[in-house]
Amino acid sequence: MKIRLSLLLFTFSGVLLSQNEKKKQDSVQKLDEIIINTNYIFGNKYVAKNRTGASYYISPKELKKYNYTDINRVLRSVPGVTFYEEDGFGLRPNISLRGTSPQRSAKISIMEDGVLIAPAPYSSPSAYYFPSVARMEAVEVLKGSSQVQYGPFTTGGAINMVSAQIPDEFGGRILANYGAFNTRRLHAKAGGKNGQFGYVAEFLNYGSEGFKNLPNGEDTGFDINEVLAKVSYSSKTEAKYQQSFKAKFQYSDEVSNETYLGLTENDFENTPYERYASSQDDQMVAEHLQFVLSHQINFNKNFRITTNAYLNKFKRNWFKLDDVVFNGNKQKIAKIISNPTSFANHMDIVRGDVNSSADALFLKANNREYYSTGIQTKLDYHWYGDNTFHDLEIGLRYHYDEEDRFQWEDGYRINNGQLDRTSEGPRGAQGNRISSATAFATYAMYKLKWNDLTFTPGLRYENILLEREDFGSSDPTRIGNNISTRENNVNVFIPGIGFNFAFTKDISLFGGVHKGFSPPGSSDGEEPEESINFELGSRFAIGQLRGELIGFFNDYSNLLGSDIAATGGTGTLDQFNAGEVEVSGLELLLNYELLPNSSKFKLPISFGYTFTHTEFLNAFDSANGIWGEVEIGDELPYIPKHQFNAAISLEHAKYELNLSSRYNGEFRTLAGSGDIPDDERVDSNFIVDFSAKYHFNKKLSLTGNVINLFDATYAVSRVPAGLRPGHPFGANLGLEFRF
Repeated sequence: MKIRLSLLLFTFSGVLLSQNEKKKQDSVQKLDEIIINTNYIFGNKYVAKNRTGASYYISPKELKKYNYTDINRVLRSVPGVTFYEEDGFGLRPNISLRGTSPQRSAKISIMEDGVLIAPAPYSSPSAYYFPSVARMEAVEVLKGSSQVQYGPFTTGGAINMVSAQIPDEFGGRILANYGAFNTRRLHAKAGGKNGQFGYVAEFLNYGSEGFKNLPNGEDTGFDINEVLAKVSYSSKTEAKYQQSFKAKFQYSDEVSNETYLGLTENDFENTPYERYASSQDDQMVAEHLQFVLSHQINFNKNFRITTNAYLNKFKRNWFKLDDVVFNGNKQKIAKIISNPTSFANHMDIVRGDVNSSADALFLKANNREYYSTGIQTKLDYHWYGDNTFHDLEIGLRYHYDEEDRFQWEDGYRINNGQLDRTSEGPRGAQGNRISSATAFATYAMYKLKWNDLTFTPGLRYENILLEREDFGSSDPTRIGNNISTRENNVNVFIPGIGFNFAFTKDISLFGGVHKGFSPPGSSDGEEPEESINFELGSRFAIGQLRGELIGFFNDYSNLLGSDIAATGGTGTLDQFNAGEVEVSGLELLLNYELLPNSSKFKLPISFGYTFTHTEFLNAFDSANGIWGEVEIGDELPYIPKHQFNAAISLEHAKYELNLSSRYNGEFRTLAGSGDIPDDERVDSNFIVDFSAKYHFNKKLSLTGNVINLFDATYAVSRVPAGLRPGHPFGANLGLEFRF
């Protein structure tokens, strides 16, 4: 409670001290004219900064500064966002907003162009697929009270990835670069409009041989292809009702030689970029397919209806080492790596130091198919009064998704460091079930702007039916002789209310309170995750300094944990009650232009800081992954208390230089309090990236990037099974051609 009060008082004091020279401005602006595209939540920085809740807009210009392919590196400039890395390339991110559980980004609403994009957002939200930021035009992050529009996850926030937009006139871009570890990228995009028709097409290939080393010298990298196409048709300008139709197609495939197997403490200390021989056949193969049909009709300048019908399919098979056997003693790799002395004989097999017997290693085929489909409609009506602006937004969504598991494991031996298959396990024996969810959601959000005050009450309703059909380990054809079923029905109202008050055109105070919600599992009677969330903040501009300061407090009445293999669990995805938890924190963002009077140069700098405090309010014992035995006062794992980022750029008409840095504080890997034990800690790190561009002319530029400029060696996590390194020093050069 003391922390919460101090944060709120600190936020208030910052606003009150800055409240001088109050200036009147136009009390009501034509907000309906600011909406750019229905794919956006905000559309630009102006809309983002005038919301009643915390929000952040990463613009096309900002994305092009570093040309990142790793979403973790893109989001590190956003206060309130924490994450832990896994593979060094951001293939499967673990993102947290304001202290939500980061594992597989399963507790935030992830969207592409305003459509839920996680493989199965309700029944299996773990983000084994995440849209590639390398092909995005913008990224929008929403936190706070106004996110009731973007469920089902409303505790931490939502991330919307904005894909290629159809340009008003013909144009495009080709970017090609190559660098360390044979890392390469080819990105081509072109589009335009011809009368009432518009189109855009895009191709992206990126990959790497990887920075980790197997004893046999095999590739530890990945190769990803993505294709996107959009076509649109708009009514004539003289039509009574302005309408537009749009069709979107997106396809991607991935082959990544990634593993769950990390390193022991001693091996990481000595050879952090090595991989054990037993992981040489670990590989993820995946495909993603999306279709979206969109329609928008403007009945007049005040009333529009936007509808999206969508279909997402995702299938993957991650074939990877799961168990090791010595003298009949079968152990999970996470247990072996965390206790190498107790399982010395198992470790010899893992390393490939001995020739093993048949079926000494078991590789599991985590073979799954996901399906997500639905239709969503948004009605927006706004009108003006004397010194007032009113906007009523009503949304409805009918959604169905499912995860189909059909898994098995094969036995191997290791001889002279090489794996040989010695048995094929029965198909479906390691998982043979379908989990599904049918959801109807609706919300209403009202915005009232009166003089300098904006007020936004909202209410969301979710009706969710979660089901599971388990066919058992001995029914690969799914005849259903021994089928078991279960279901859980959830009905929930999710209210929220926010405000924004502009003292002057340069200083505002905003805040709100809303209910946090996360869907439960399919076990009968299982309760959802719920919380009450508060925020209070200020946005300000003083000369060349612009920034925001926000305090937040999330009061969980029922935090849910999940049994996923990515955190060292068994992978059942069953959820469990972790009880009452408090999460509080502070977010600070500052931007300053050092050369405001220069006609040739710009020198912007930025600084962001996030403080996050977490605390369990009850004790419980969990055998699952990252939780362990929890006592009152323990902190949540994988959430650092302190993190900050800083960046500086030198911009000229002919060239630009950009330097970006991030400090990630230490965090614990099991719930606990006090000093963090060595074997339960991931140490802090400070990483600096660099990018440069030289523009030969308006169409052709030379680009360069350096990741981890000072070649820091650092650990990023201890899950799924052992310590894992961050990306070492890596540089690349490229050419960008615009037309």
